[in-house]
Amino acid sequence: MENLHEKDTKEIIHLYSMTIKELKRRKVIRTNNVVGELGEYLAIEIYNSTPGIPNLAPAPVGTENIDAISRKGDRYSIKSTSNTTTGVFYGLEEPGSEVPDRQKFEYVIVCKFDDDYELQTVVEMDWNTFLKNKRWHSRMHAWNLSLTKKLYQQCKVVYKKQE
Repeated sequence: MENLHEKDTKEIIHLYSMTIKELKRRKVIRTNNVVGELGEYLAIEIYNSTPGIPNLAPAPVGTENIDAISRKGDRYSIKSTSNTTTGVFYGLEEPGSEVPDRQKFEYVIVCKFDDDYELQTVVEMDWNTFLKNKRWHSRMHAWNLSLTKKLYQQCKVVYKKQE
């Protein structure tokens, strides 16, 4: 492996571009949202290779609120992060709204990566657990999840990296 410290910035940008193109060619990612797409790919791969849990298929690109669908038709939203907060969930009512949230998916899958993009954990929660734990992100005007010990205790662990 070549030492990246010896490369100039243009070369590193070119390597990044080539890597994105190759990941797309291999159908690992479909867009340029690398962390999100890696999580979706790996979550679906884990679900499809683990007995006792549903097989998942990717939702079409651009499908609102969901990233995968089970054979039974259950909808999954997949969020990926390398810190303690997920990306946001759009399309739900704002805090204080009198209108109840219409269910957008049956399950949330959270993929937690380390700083080297190595998958650490994959957890699943149902819609009600999501509703109980969602937090308002005022700048984004949407909801997200804080990955706390309390939240993890309410989730089903689908994958945990072996130490």
